[in-house]
Amino acid sequence: MLDQFIHFLTVEKGLSENTIEAYRHDLRRFLDHLRERGIQDLLKVQKVNLRAFLLGLKQQGLSARTVARNRASLRTFFRFLLLEGILETNPAEELESPRVVKTLPEILSFREVEQLLDQPNVETPLGIRDRAMIEMLYATGMRVSELIKIPLNQIYLEAGYALIYGKGSKERVVPLGSEALKWVALYLQTVRNHLLKGKESPLLFIGRFRKGLSRQRFWKSLKGYGQKAGIKKRMTPHLLRHSFASHLLERGADLRSVQMMLGHVDISTTQIYTHVTGERLKKVHQKYHPRG
Repeated sequence: MLDQFIHFLTVEKGLSENTIEAYRHDLRRFLDHLRERGIQDLLKVQKVNLRAFLLGLKQQGLSARTVARNRASLRTFFRFLLLEGILETNPAEELESPRVVKTLPEILSFREVEQLLDQPNVETPLGIRDRAMIEMLYATGMRVSELIKIPLNQIYLEAGYALIYGKGSKERVVPLGSEALKWVALYLQTVRNHLLKGKESPLLFIGRFRKGLSRQRFWKSLKGYGQKAGIKKRMTPHLLRHSFASHLLERGADLRSVQMMLGHVDISTTQIYTHVTGERLKKVHQKYHPRG
């Protein structure tokens, strides 16, 4: 049943690899939970079993967000079983969701971004490539999965923008900005063919073995640059995405434009960044206002 469900998500829903892997992970954990309790038949699963599973996740110390994601996985899985005629009722339909506390995302300061960008050794081919990648990540706010997979033919240097296909293959156009354009152009002129060594690739960014980079490889490099820069925050590609959005809003960008550039379907997802900028303004006010 799990294999059929994963096939359904892949072929009919067209979900991303990351989303499908999250479903697979959550549901395998749930099925293991059932087996440990002697339940081998999905027809025998009741709401009380689902509640016990989610309660167990909470007792293990997992975050409310993770528990909520597992609940969503269960609801989608059992809805699929209902649609396929395998079940007559859905025990997960009215399963309560734990309250998720929204945490404000951490961001880099303007100075920290500059310090990070200064770290790659641009006297080397890989340093130029890494500088171009970090510049592009900060200039566009794209996800790391979008960055490492973006094809060369979706970069329009003369027009100054990138065409990005995000979650659900939704298309969006994002300006690159002068610094990112400069470094991507330099990378294309001096580095990309050197890394390809006569081979061909549709990808913009090339790794050591004439293939694309993995998310893990890029994250490891970024983490190393963050440490060299003396940045104490947990360095991830998503930290630059958060910083991109927050810095735009701080400088007067409208929320709808930032939503479009991030590729958010729902503007409420983007609104978290207004809270970030609001918190920063409060700190500035408290620090500098004579009666703060």
